[in-house]
Amino acid sequence: MSKTVFILNGPNLNLLGKRQPEIYGADTLEDVAEHCRTTAARYGVTIDLRQSNHEGQIIDWIHQARDEAAGIIINPGAFTHTSVAILDALNAYDGPVLEVHISNVHKRESFRHHSYVSLRADGVIAGFGVQGYSLAVDRMGTLLQS
Repeated sequence: MSKTVFILNGPNLNLLGKRQPEIYGADTLEDVAEHCRTTAARYGVTIDLRQSNHEGQIIDWIHQARDEAAGIIINPGAFTHTSVAILDALNAYDGPVLEVHISNVHKRESFRHHSYVSLRADGVIAGFGVQGYSLAVDRMGTLLQS
């Protein structure tokens, strides 16, 4: 198995840096990718960061990860709270899964307090801004070295 980690991002995360910067900050998804690559290099891990506004595409990438990725870091966006299909796909994946949220979802609307993805995730990082991605890569690197 390669030491590639898929970082999968759900709907509206393509608008990072533009959409609600008071919640999500000014960094773009490309900035996030660069921070993650820097962190991953310390572990000899390659990052494959992807974003889609389409649930089926995210599911296809999780299926692809079964053969191509040693771990998955996922920020499913709003699919966090709605997608049993993404949970089912993650349950069919054998490697480590880490869930990331830029905002602290527990301080937001009550519907955001439930995560289907958390039922599969080996860890959840929320409320650390985009730094949460680097924290997740750091943890994933540690898990993959074990």
